[in-house]
Amino acid sequence: MKRTGFLYDPRYLLHDTGPYHPERSERLEAIVKGITDAGLMPHLTKIKARRADQRWIETVHAPEYIHRFEEFSLSGRRTLDCDDNQMSPDTWEAANLAVGGVLEAARMIMTDEIDNAFCAVRPPGHHAERGEAMGFCYFNNVAIAAKYLQMEWKVERVGIVDFDVHHGNGTQHTFEKDASVFYYSIHQHPSFAYPGTGREFELGTEAGYGYTKNSPVLPGQGDETYQRLIQKDLVPAFQTFEPQVIIVSTGFDAHKDDEMADMSLSNDGFSWIMRTLMKMAEQHAKGRLLSVLEGGYCLERLPELAADHVKVLLDA
Repeated sequence: MKRTGFLYDPRYLLHDTGPYHPERSERLEAIVKGITDAGLMPHLTKIKARRADQRWIETVHAPEYIHRFEEFSLSGRRTLDCDDNQMSPDTWEAANLAVGGVLEAARMIMTDEIDNAFCAVRPPGHHAERGEAMGFCYFNNVAIAAKYLQMEWKVERVGIVDFDVHHGNGTQHTFEKDASVFYYSIHQHPSFAYPGTGREFELGTEAGYGYTKNSPVLPGQGDETYQRLIQKDLVPAFQTFEPQVIIVSTGFDAHKDDEMADMSLSNDGFSWIMRTLMKMAEQHAKGRLLSVLEGGYCLERLPELAADHVKVLLDA
């Protein structure tokens, strides 16, 4: 059985998005319940959330944006940059704890205290741009973790895999000129195509050209299509790139029962994706894999999807 870390903190629940917002605290409660009910908690290494050092946040986000986010949140403003980004006075703290917890998980992987980790955090992050909150996201947890691995641990090649149903525009834009980070996303396009990025011809720019790969999927597709595209687009790319650490933007919103999009992945489909990523982590990255929660809004499915996800990480 693998040494799998689990990051969760009840302070993540204090990020209040108001009534009827899909990105709500019940998501994490459902995830924790699923893992607990499956009897998996005793097998997990608890990771403590802590506030992130702002210097790491500034590797991805502009200082003026960080200050504006802090001011808006602590002053009680209800939105940041657009109406989708509902927040409360506790959102600033939750976002800092999310980043800091993910960085602690990355540290524990690099010091060989754990083999891999699942970070059940909110707010999510992959839509957040350098100077703009987008799509329920304020700080780009995954992008900051990649920068941290590069700068603090001298990791030369970081692979990021994003299987949230929406394209991770913020992550792609952060690394599109960087040949040391390979960003791969499989997502729905074009219907419900928020944020409108992630087309096949987006391959990175300048020195990073060829280190971005997108697999857009037409609405209504499911397990077979995802497996075919991942085998065709991602597996050979990582065989060439050979990432030393794999970071996963884990979104469960491509599930057939999730109303945030129009995809048809099954529980088994998600497990297949994770088994494939685990196999690549073993092959290229000494098993080092960091999974960070993004989307997934069907409260009825989240408990079982989270439990299945952790079982694959544990190799149980």
